[in-house]
Amino acid sequence: MFTSVITGTGAYIPDAIRSNEDFLNNVFYKENGSRIETPPDLIVEKFSKITGIRQRRYASDAFRASGMAAEAGRQALLDSGIDPETLDQIIIAHNFGDIAGNSCRSQTVPSLASRVKHHLGIRRPECIGYDILFGCPGWVQLLIQSEAYFKAGMAKRVLLIGTETLSRVIDPADRDSMIFADGAGACVLEYMETGNSGPGILGTHAQTHSMQEVNYIYLAHSNNPNAANGELYLKMKGRKVYEYALTHVPIAIKNCLESCNVPITDVSKIFLHQANEKMDEEIVKRLYNLYGIAETPPCVMPMNIQWLGNSSVATVPTLYHMVCKGEIPGHSVSPGNVIVFASVGAGMNINAVCYRV
Repeated sequence: MFTSVITGTGAYIPDAIRSNEDFLNNVFYKENGSRIETPPDLIVEKFSKITGIRQRRYASDAFRASGMAAEAGRQALLDSGIDPETLDQIIIAHNFGDIAGNSCRSQTVPSLASRVKHHLGIRRPECIGYDILFGCPGWVQLLIQSEAYFKAGMAKRVLLIGTETLSRVIDPADRDSMIFADGAGACVLEYMETGNSGPGILGTHAQTHSMQEVNYIYLAHSNNPNAANGELYLKMKGRKVYEYALTHVPIAIKNCLESCNVPITDVSKIFLHQANEKMDEEIVKRLYNLYGIAETPPCVMPMNIQWLGNSSVATVPTLYHMVCKGEIPGHSVSPGNVIVFASVGAGMNINAVCYRV
């Protein structure tokens, strides 16, 4: 039996730490342009209680999304032990391409995957590189897409990377700007014979809701009516996103588990997109409630949003890499463990992958 197996992981976590206190001098405005009169310290305190975020990481001006992706990819290749020239594909999930420091202008030509292939010095023409845009669930979607390529006989070994520099597309006048961060996470995925109970992807599920939900996360001008630079920044309708995620993500994860006949009691860990601490906790609680289980099992959901923030497509692979390397106290994975990767984001898109380590 052939399955899709993660044989190496990597991550790039920027060095620059931005604490909540770094936002105390910001002047925040509502979407309608009116100034928020609440003192900044109270805004920051409420933000921390809701999201769980105390710190986040920003990339230095020397790094762009493709540079971070290359570093994460290099780690994953070393971890897997494969020859990079044997890769069939390099696929990058992102939303804003390469953005130079002190800018918010996106560059997507050439593709980030081509840039990463160049950075890694991979010469083989048959190793094709391309990008996908799928909101925050982009990296999880790479697993789903690669599984389909493998089964179609079009690839056997791929490098999958999620990378983003959200710090360069946030509006300093918007309270939501405190959520977002930078980073990159990667894995090598291989199609190999493993036996009936070996490691690999067991099931997948994905959805797109694009009616009234399509603009829950979007681009718009600064909330500050005095900012006349014409730039567009990342925006979201926080309450709508929250309600949407709680309604749909638990069901999507359940659909994924049912597609491969895995009971929820067999799941050791749930690697959920690091969007909001309270939201993620409620998603997992509602998932177990769908099975008639009132209490969420302890230590089932590792998190790093408290000190890394929300780096979009990079959160799930970075979180998985850190757990695999023993970098999150109280969390580990062992061969034979059944885990779930799941995410939600702009589009609005949802996906989930059930995987045996």
